[in-house]
Amino acid sequence: MQPDHTSVAIVGGGPAGLLLARLLHRAGVDAVVLESRDRAYVECRQRAGILEQATVDALREAGAGARMDREGITHDGIELRFDRRAHRVDFPSLTGGRRVMVYAQTEVVKDLVALQLADGGPLLFEAEVRAVTGADTERPVVHYRHEGRDHTLSCDYVVGCDGFHGVVKRAVPEAVRSTYERVYPYSWLGVLAEAPPVYDELIYAHSERGFALASMRSPSVSRLYLQVPNGTDPGEWPDARIWDELDARLAVDAEPGWKLERGPITAKSVLPMRSHVTEPMRYGRVLLAGDAAHIVPPTGAKGLNLAAADVVVVARALTARYRDGSTALLDSYSDTCLRRVWRAEHFSYFMTTTLHADPEQSPFDTRLQLSQLEQVSNSRHAAAELAENYTGLPIPD
Repeated sequence: MQPDHTSVAIVGGGPAGLLLARLLHRAGVDAVVLESRDRAYVECRQRAGILEQATVDALREAGAGARMDREGITHDGIELRFDRRAHRVDFPSLTGGRRVMVYAQTEVVKDLVALQLADGGPLLFEAEVRAVTGADTERPVVHYRHEGRDHTLSCDYVVGCDGFHGVVKRAVPEAVRSTYERVYPYSWLGVLAEAPPVYDELIYAHSERGFALASMRSPSVSRLYLQVPNGTDPGEWPDARIWDELDARLAVDAEPGWKLERGPITAKSVLPMRSHVTEPMRYGRVLLAGDAAHIVPPTGAKGLNLAAADVVVVARALTARYRDGSTALLDSYSDTCLRRVWRAEHFSYFMTTTLHADPEQSPFDTRLQLSQLEQVSNSRHAAAELAENYTGLPIPD
């Protein structure tokens, strides 16, 4: 059945929208989730895989932590490689015990979809939202197409979790919207490989050949990245070339025989790098969350985690609104989230510009990068700042 009214319309059935739906469901607030893609696409969409402690806690609060706790891989640090040397940043000793968890976005989404379909509110796949009207009224309306027919859904609030190119953001008039953006002069070539990682934690490598990252999705699947020029065609990179380049960029003098475990590469894609923030994150009865409001380069592992923090704040605000009529948290939503967003933007910018080789940078710029990496290696304060940001700043209460 097609619902015609709900308290909260959530546009976007990715991890942010689904997590918000679960948090609202457990708080007794009814919501409808509208997702433009089909279920198979949503559950297979490859994105992030590093969860901050606050994101892990939010998934547990939503009832979606059981499989994550069984299968997720806890990491206590990362390794920085530069100047053919390696330095490990130990998170717990620098942050008072905080860690991160490797658990792929695909698995987060599968867990949340299963829960929502089992006992949550309506979750409509292949529901293409065309427009949101009445954002500045007490009864906004979502216009969408589902199963070949046009429908409307009136609601008290609309939350846009529909990504950078989503429709909900257009409900915020351009006259009140400010945009801040930086586009980087390089991209990532990301690959999935059926090869067990030969490293215990993520490796971030700065080299004269460009940046490289060795990550993982499971004990048998590696997730690997190479810095490439913008506009790169993945077809120009056969498997052997990818493995050879990864080995070269990750090499350190202390381990002359160190190489990645090779296996079939099952997916290749090129990811452009950009930083983007839209302000404010609320207009009338419309709230933006996740990529609909902000984009970060993936170097700092902040994208999914920022989205999760946004919807935790949204859920608390809407729960207060329906529990006791208070709109104080809703009124402060944008400012509350943006303070955390801009810190994450800065950290992601720092990690990106410190580790990547800009095509036009001078030898002086390279020496500055190496000096910064040396500082992280030799200063506990510098290492602690990196560790605190990587493991995630607290979500405002």
